[in-house]
Amino acid sequence: MLSPFFGEFLGTFTLILLGDGVVAGVLLEKSKAKDSGWMVITSAWAFAVIMGIFVSKAFGSPDAHLNPAITLAFAVQSGDYSKILTYVPAQLLGAFFGASAVYLHYLPHWKETKDRGKILAVFSTDPAIEHKSSNFISEFLGTFVLVLGVYSIFSPQITDLTTPMGILSVGILVWSIGLSMGGTTGYAINPARDLGPRLAHSILPIPNKGPSGWQYAWLPIVAPLAGGALGGFLLKVFFEP
Repeated sequence: MLSPFFGEFLGTFTLILLGDGVVAGVLLEKSKAKDSGWMVITSAWAFAVIMGIFVSKAFGSPDAHLNPAITLAFAVQSGDYSKILTYVPAQLLGAFFGASAVYLHYLPHWKETKDRGKILAVFSTDPAIEHKSSNFISEFLGTFVLVLGVYSIFSPQITDLTTPMGILSVGILVWSIGLSMGGTTGYAINPARDLGPRLAHSILPIPNKGPSGWQYAWLPIVAPLAGGALGGFLLKVFFEP
């Protein structure tokens, strides 16, 4: 049962269950965590990344990417694209089922929440100000920093970090990106994180839901992949494998 596919699936499931779960807790009516704010959301997403990586590694993925943009970045950097066909479908499925689990977990709260925008925000990102070129830059830069940070944390130049400390550092990196750069678009920085839950929003029988925002959905897919590809290219230039 342990395999790279299952590890990526279960790790991404954990990431989205905990990550989308905190957004639901902060936004949905009659939640005890309602209105607890951006610090709570960014902190819990950082913890979700940490737990997702631990779960992914424990269940068979040595890389624990949880993110197609990371998978693409390291494929570009290494020249080995073989993992994409295994990792990316697992990440998308894990994100879809993680979001579906959030729906079940907060089942009575959807009827109490009348704001369709808040319901969609539990599942997917959207810009604070809709300005496509700026929104693209935000997601592109956030993912680019993520790739450089992840590589640097586990780079041969840093030899005194244990694996658990490295994983904790990735969580701090995501926390930093969320606090510093997330206020513009909600920092998807992960195509699976946005697409899988958005699909769940469109399919699940969620009371009071509105449209799934497909007119924007391409951006948190394309921009993170572009940022990841550029990050991988720079790593290839500076750190030839």
